[in-house]
Amino acid sequence: MRYPIRAAVAVAASAALLMTAACSTDDDAEGSPAASAGSAISAERCEKNKAAGEITYLSGYQWQASASILEYAAADKLGFFKSLCLNVKMQPGTGDTAQNTKLLAAGQVTFSPVSQQDVLTANANNIKVQGISSYSNVGLEVLMTMPDVTDLKQLNGTTLGQKGAMPIGVQAMLVKAGADYKSIKQVVVGYDPSILPRGQVKSLTGFISNEPNQLKAQGKAVTVWRPFDQQVPGSLGAMAVNPDFAAKNPTAVEDVLRAALHAYEYCGTKADECVKAASDLTGAGYDEKSNKGIWETEVGVVKEGVKAGTPLGSIDTANIDALVEMLNTYTGTKIVAADAQAEFAPQYIKNIYNGDKLIWPAP
Repeated sequence: MRYPIRAAVAVAASAALLMTAACSTDDDAEGSPAASAGSAISAERCEKNKAAGEITYLSGYQWQASASILEYAAADKLGFFKSLCLNVKMQPGTGDTAQNTKLLAAGQVTFSPVSQQDVLTANANNIKVQGISSYSNVGLEVLMTMPDVTDLKQLNGTTLGQKGAMPIGVQAMLVKAGADYKSIKQVVVGYDPSILPRGQVKSLTGFISNEPNQLKAQGKAVTVWRPFDQQVPGSLGAMAVNPDFAAKNPTAVEDVLRAALHAYEYCGTKADECVKAASDLTGAGYDEKSNKGIWETEVGVVKEGVKAGTPLGSIDTANIDALVEMLNTYTGTKIVAADAQAEFAPQYIKNIYNGDKLIWPAP
């Protein structure tokens, strides 16, 4: 589940184009990004993408500036989808991941940010969705404490605040750290993180790019415990697609990812402009400053784990195996690792890169 912010929320077949098709997006991002229909694609590929029809992108939570949301909003505003002959309809999500997977499986939406663990859980419940990319193995969910807590075992017998469901990664982290998980009293709390420094709870679950930033802005020093640092798997910036659509329209799937990743690179240096694109989709009350902080935090997390030579968005099969083990251990699922790997399709990301350089324009 995504988290709310606390504010009212063809003509590319020329020889010159083909010669630059294997280039990075760097030069393009330096100039004006606005593109006309079909300007970054061959006429033949353009027709294939047009034949895919309307493509609905459903965000994770509204137009919050998270990875897998902001770059899609920017790709739409900057004309990157249009330049690849893609007809993409932008739809804001409510933060209900389970609902997003159901809509994906039913074909009511085409693409949606869904964590790799949620892809696995959905398929285990016969809700068929397909994972196609992920930016990082570091999960969004974290646990926060005041600085006096230096060992998670100090939380034994204390009160932990969570948002209605305990994040599996946080639970796994506590157990791995040797805490007596059953002794920790869990209470459901709202989205005001100041309850932690006020002492109403001893620990508080949250999201790496949200509550820690809010508390820092309030001048409150807290310790952020990341499950990933305790060898607990996760995912950040993951994307899923309706499997039937993907099977029928592989070129369109590649090019939706291509446009989004082109925008991701652009937003890496022009965050203000991209956040403004999300703000325009939202309307009045969008907190651009807080959202820029979310984007910059998540981009920083992604950069941490990017390996040289590895395309951004690549499916890490070892991480999927680790997620399967975690889910089977802590949720009682009986997912078979080999079956789980088939729920992810790595080829779309592979096909849009030359090494670790995104191919733009499209072939």
